[in-house]
Formats: sequence, C-alpha cells, structure tokens
Amino acid sequence: MKMMIGSEFVSASSGDTIPVINPYNGNLIERIPHAGPEDVDRAIQYAADAQKLWKNVPVFKRVERAMAFVELVKKHKEELAETLTLESGKNITESRNEINNIFTSWPAFCEKAKHLYGSVIPNGMERGHENNIVLTRHEPVGIVACIIPFNFPCNLFSQKTAPALLSGNAVIIKPASDNPLTVCKLAALLLEAGFPSGVVQVVTGPGSSTGNYLCSHPEVHAISLTGSSSVGISVARSAADTLKKVALELGGNDAFIVLEDADLDLAVREAVQARFYNAGQICCAPKRFLIHRSLYATFLDEAVKQTSALQAGDPIEAQTQVSTLISEKAALEVKKQIQLTIEQGAELLLGGDRTGAFISPTILAHVPANADIMHNMEVFGPVMPVSPFDTEEEAIRLANDSIYGLGGSVFTNNLAKASRFTDELECGCVVVNGSSYFRSFEMPFGGWKQSGLGTEGVFSTFDELTNIKCIALKGITSIH
Repeated sequence: MKMMIGSEFVSASSGDTIPVINPYNGNLIERIPHAGPEDVDRAIQYAADAQKLWKNVPVFKRVERAMAFVELVKKHKEELAETLTLESGKNITESRNEINNIFTSWPAFCEKAKHLYGSVIPNGMERGHENNIVLTRHEPVGIVACIIPFNFPCNLFSQKTAPALLSGNAVIIKPASDNPLTVCKLAALLLEAGFPSGVVQVVTGPGSSTGNYLCSHPEVHAISLTGSSSVGISVARSAADTLKKVALELGGNDAFIVLEDADLDLAVREAVQARFYNAGQICCAPKRFLIHRSLYATFLDEAVKQTSALQAGDPIEAQTQVSTLISEKAALEVKKQIQLTIEQGAELLLGGDRTGAFISPTILAHVPANADIMHNMEVFGPVMPVSPFDTEEEAIRLANDSIYGLGGSVFTNNLAKASRFTDELECGCVVVNGSSYFRSFEMPFGGWKQSGLGTEGVFSTFDELTNIKCIALKGITSIH
C-alpha cells in the first residue's frame, strides 16, 4: 500500500519500505513506504497551498464532504473491520465496533462545526470602551499533524481528523507503522468523498524518524498526538521551538478502587471487561486494582473465574474475545513487566504465558504497594495487578502516587464517599461505579500530570485546533 501525497498514491522517494505483519500468525500483509524528509516536505507544500483555499470553503460544504465520507465508510465497513483485525490482532467484534464509531463521531463533529459561533463584547463593558465593539471568531491554525496510535487507530483518526478538517485546516496524518493500513484506506475515502487535493494527506514511517521530522517542521502549526508519555514529552519539546499548538493524549496507570460497600458483582464485571478489552492495550483502562480488604478474596476468586472463561484464538473468528498484542516485541515487554512484578513480591494467580505476540490474560495478587506496577510502570497488555487496602485515605494516597493522571474509578453505594473520591483523585476523569475505560466522543477527554496536555472530543477539540481572532470596531457607536 502506498501513502497519499497531494492526491496521488506514492512510494517513498528512497524506495524504502516497512513490512506490516499480522501479529496473530506472523504473515506479511503488506509493505508501506518509509517516508523521508523530502516526502514530508512535499506533503507540507501541498498542504500549505491547499489550506489557503480550503479555509474559505463554507462550513456547510465541508460538512457535506464529511457526511459523504461517512456514507462511503458504510459501504466499506466490513472490509475496513477485517483489515483492522488482520493488521492489529484486534478481535473482529472489537474492530467492527471501532468502525461503527465513525457513524457517531463524524456527524457529531459536523453538528459542532455548524454551531462554532463567535462572541460579541458589547460597547461599554469597561471604562474607555464606551464606543467600541469587539467580535470574535474561530479561524483555522493552518496545517495539523495528526499522529495516530496503534491501539484504536480509527477512533483516534476520527477524533483528530474530523474537527481539524471541519474547522478549515489541512491535515497530514502519520499512522502507526505496525498497523497503518486501515487509516490509509480511510484517508483514501476522504479523497473520494471530495476533500481537495492536499487537504488530507498520509505519510507513513516510524515515529522516530518520519514522525519526528513532521512534528518538528516549522510549517506545521499544530500537533494532535496520542501516544506514550515519553513520546509526548519529546514532541512538546520540539514543538516549543516554533510555538506550535499541541494536544497530547498520553499514557495512564488508572486506579480502580472498590470500597467496602460496593456492588462487588458489578465491580468484577467492569474490571474484567475493561482490563482485557483489546488485549489490555488501552490508555484509559484501569491498570491498578485497589480492593477493600473485606472484599479482596471474593474479588480475586470472581475475577479469576470470569477471566478464565474468556476465549482466546484467531481474531478473525467471531467467538474470539482475547487475541494478540500488536507485535511480539510488545508481548516480550509485557512478559518482562509481569516477571518484574512477581520478583517484587506479587503472586501469579492466572496466566502469565507468552506465545509469539499473545499474552494469556494475567492476574497478579497481593501486589506490594511499593511495586513499580502500582505507581509509574504502565503495562500495555492483559495484566490485572490486585492489591488490598484498609482505609480510604490509603487508597487515595496510593492512587495519586503516580506520574500519570489520565483517569480513575471508584465503586461505592455511598454518595458522600463517591463525592470525596471524585474530589481527591488527581486525574482528568473519574468514573463512579464504572471503570475508567469510559470515553464518549462528546466529552473533553484528557489527562493530568504526565498523561497529557489539552483535551479531545466534540466539546473541546475545535478550541484546540483553531485560533481566536478579535475584530475591533473602534468608535462604532456614539455613546457619550
């Protein structure tokens, strides 16, 4: 598969390619271009020229193209889902769900775009401005680099690309090298839907070279990135050289807290569903399970029972619930993290095995409070570390003792306790009686601390990817 520069599907200037491997069976699916600086430069020049015209296209016409794209996705949704499964190891049910999310996200962003109004500061609001009126409006920032992660490429394609395009920007998309094919197909459908040449482009290649060059380019005006905290910090540092706008949705190590009065059946269901969805490769999934000591043994028994019932297998088969990680390299890293946690005092109750890119769903019990996994070691795989606590203060202290602050959750039937935890947990979203694997397209999703900068969603992304312009009508009135 080729990348998209201008309105053409092209190879890298160097001819270099990167293999895309099916993580379930190790087979080669496709080869993609390894874009170099000259390829990125070409894409940026096309984008600069196209955006000057695109920003003047009326919003209703941008919306018409976006909705034409949605109709094309409907025609190709099964092909897209199968491609996502083959290149990602994501089971086919989850892939279909992700493609179907396009039918929620794009219309929602379209509706927001049609109501992205400015404001009026009337005359006389402050001394000395009795005869002046100020109008405000949103204007596009210019060229937006959309850096897409491997774990939910279609969801994040929508979160970044839709609002950027609808607000008059040009986008250059850099998908993950492990699984770029579905994103490339979606971008091609945008072109087919009538988005002009240069307004939407895709460059493929590693983040360490292609991504870095794109993000540091002086003619890129904003970066919307989802990735690891280390990558986000590096991007923010390079963006500072030219004061680019950045929206960074980064890593997490969310605490899942079950208080003594909680509905335990609900808590176990939420824990198992959230931790093992997408083989545990979810930034906002709960990754530290803190259970009140009075419920601890029962929680473990039920979690092991429900996790053991999950069906592993070929992700293209409808009955498969848990499949592989994105790559064998990723699985090797998770295996190392499991072993480290055991060495630090945890007990392996279930799983812990690796075959190729597959890690069996794993439950670790009696995890010491000082273990790395309970603080700053994010495990991007199907691993549930469980630790008891005695007091609410202890649970809050441990939950907050992390460089991450993406999300958190608390289970309780006491409204006052729920209110206390929503006040005291240091993170961007707290879910009561549900896991932190909670994200609607409408909500402003983002983290605190090293989990990110800015927020993403219908509520807020247009603010992240536009500039506010003031238009001052000086002396327009004649109040004395």
